Amino acid sequence: MRPKKHKTTGSNDLFRARLDQIINMKHELVLLAGKVDWDWIDGEIAPLYSENGRPGIE
Repeated sequence: MRPKKHKTTGSNDLFRARLDQIINMKHELVLLAGKVDWDWIDGEIAPLYSENGRPGIE
């Protein structure tokens, strides 16, 4: 089974720091991640997952 997609609510959690507050948002890998078409990649690998069985690790 495919892992479920997380929904970003934008609300702050009192005991958790958001990732964008921890990492350097101008780092090359962060900028690259913003340019990758993640929906296309997700669509390409979707047939590799089964609808039955144990859920994927998130």
